[in-house]
Amino acid sequence: MYRSAVAARLLRDTAAAQKGSGWLSSLNHSRRFAHSLPFATVDAEELSGARPAEVQNLVQGKWGGSSRWNTIVDPLNGEPFIRVAEVDEKGIKPFVESLSNCPKHGLHNPFKLPERYLLYGNISSKAGHMLSLPKVSDFFARLIQRVSPKSYQQALGEVQVTQKFLENFSGDQVRFLARSFGVPGNHLGQLSTGFRWPYGPVAIITPFNFPLEIPVLQLMGALYMGNKPLLKVDSKVSIVMEQMMRLLHYCGLPEEDVDFVNSDGKTMNKILMEANPRMTLFTGSSRIAEKLAVDLNGRVKLEDAGFDWKILGPDVGEADYVAWVCDQDAYACSGQKCSAQSILFMHENWAATPLLSKLKELAERRKLEDLTVGPVLTVTTEAMLDHVNKLLKIPGAKLLFGGKPLENHSIPSIYGAVKPTAVYVPLDEILKHGNYELVTKEIFGPFQVVTEYKKSQLSMVLEALERMHAHLTAAVVSNDPLFLQEVIGQSVNGTTYAGLRARTTGAPQNHWFGPAGDPRGAGIGTPEAIKLVWSCHREIIYDIGPVPQQWEIPPST
Repeated sequence: MYRSAVAARLLRDTAAAQKGSGWLSSLNHSRRFAHSLPFATVDAEELSGARPAEVQNLVQGKWGGSSRWNTIVDPLNGEPFIRVAEVDEKGIKPFVESLSNCPKHGLHNPFKLPERYLLYGNISSKAGHMLSLPKVSDFFARLIQRVSPKSYQQALGEVQVTQKFLENFSGDQVRFLARSFGVPGNHLGQLSTGFRWPYGPVAIITPFNFPLEIPVLQLMGALYMGNKPLLKVDSKVSIVMEQMMRLLHYCGLPEEDVDFVNSDGKTMNKILMEANPRMTLFTGSSRIAEKLAVDLNGRVKLEDAGFDWKILGPDVGEADYVAWVCDQDAYACSGQKCSAQSILFMHENWAATPLLSKLKELAERRKLEDLTVGPVLTVTTEAMLDHVNKLLKIPGAKLLFGGKPLENHSIPSIYGAVKPTAVYVPLDEILKHGNYELVTKEIFGPFQVVTEYKKSQLSMVLEALERMHAHLTAAVVSNDPLFLQEVIGQSVNGTTYAGLRARTTGAPQNHWFGPAGDPRGAGIGTPEAIKLVWSCHREIIYDIGPVPQQWEIPPST
């Protein structure tokens, strides 16, 4: 049976890491009987060229294939191992019809089928329980690893966030999302009432890097509020969400409530233009986000790319911890997080510490064998190294570590494979015209820029932040309240950590995650995010009287 050396090592490391957790026996059980999962149609361990998996589409309550199949290669060795039924432009009619048949007032709302709020509370409860089972969470963690390689703990963390989100919205919590309010009117019988109202037909487009967490959180938020979503996940990883859809059906999700489509971008764009959804949520690159905003006449919510910054303040402390967080922020998941640390502004007090040497040590202990560094799915090795070389031509720039391809691997050339890399660029050079655009170009891989500033140069750092276009995550590493006040007061990033333990990465279920500074910005995970993205405000003014006694028609006004 097919088993790459990396895959075999991953399974051994997974078992060893979890001996102390009490999960090992159940994990071994699940590996022997993975096919016994009541919803699963694949086995992550057996995916190979000899035993490829197939990903189907779901429309109008029925799973089906397509006349066109896209072959996905294993990102670790290039072997074809998944066949995705991709819809082409000739096959979009059922998806267009399905969305078009959903009324603007949605599948449910406070006045229509309110029992569906309870239904979705129950679905969330059951699905959350399913993901809490070790054999189910292990199934999804390993499936994530196969298509979007990351360490087991990173993959499992994605599953756990999803599970906790579902638990958060069990029971009555779904109907609480639709809580209304009333304001007394001008006279007896008049009452103004505000409601959260669905959009009806909506679309969700999500990327490859979090193939479970992002689509599940946005999909369920859309459903909670009464919408009918069409979901498209990047085909490279859509097998994960296909299996999750089957789990949700097993937990009671009506099969007609969600359509699931695999297609290329051109075909999806045509579906959107013809079906005309009332709202589309897009998570991905800024370039595509801006195109969608134009094509859909602004009916979008966006969680697009982020060139995310971290500032180390003047108060130095816990250097080992700060270095570890910087390493995790920049290089976990091979830097393929929209919240990954893109640039580090280091106060001169930190430059006098061993911070950079610690960062180098931490980066160099990452290895392909345990996927603490791995394939980069959207940027080639040549493109990343070319960017490094361009930065090194800036006066005063220098390579701190990395800057070389990974060795002894079978990652296909269509993907990137580089060692965790950091390039130092002087602050005054960063701000120069021409340099700034190059330095702040987002590289969706294990790469960051590092610079240093003096106390008198904080205004230059703040200028660099102001000139950025994407304002997703940020971190201000300081316990100095006046320093925090100054930086936070003159920046805008939507998810900002502040304090000695501040990080840039982290999209758990317990706080808002999303950009700020853009009226199209989308959040994820919290009640506030769900209500903002997946519902609009509707005001109903009850005015039932009575009409005053002896009322007469007044003069025209």
